[in-house]
Amino acid sequence: MNTFTTVDQIIDFAINAEQEAVDFYTNLASTNTSEAIKKVFTLYAAEEAGHKKKLISVKQEGYFAKLEIAPLIQNLRISEYLTDVIPSGKMDYSEALILAMKKEEAAFKLYTDLSLIAPNQEMRNLFQDLAVEESKHKLRFELEYDEHILREN
Repeated sequence: MNTFTTVDQIIDFAINAEQEAVDFYTNLASTNTSEAIKKVFTLYAAEEAGHKKKLISVKQEGYFAKLEIAPLIQNLRISEYLTDVIPSGKMDYSEALILAMKKEEAAFKLYTDLSLIAPNQEMRNLFQDLAVEESKHKLRFELEYDEHILREN
């Protein structure tokens, strides 16, 4: 169970989640032999790194650090943000896309929930913006899956 008592703890949690996403997509890119998979997942690793950079910048500015947060959510339900598929170098493109869709959906849920416990509107906006970005990623993977997997079958 995660209980946050400071804004920095919330931001640190989000930064760690973004780093996990960077590592996830970097690993998918490096362990697959398909150039298409490598290209797509290298792009997503860079986008997730951009999210992390944005969060680090917000933390360094220190604007939110002085805010108090009320323990509105005692349990962030971390298990809901995890995917149960283990990436491997032998995944085909459809498996990699499914895994990526699940990962982006989990990230969307995370940022949506973090926006609910944000102590002010600016921080809520930050997490809502990140949730929108993650939902866009998921949509792109869904469109890719529809175009290259479903239509080919």
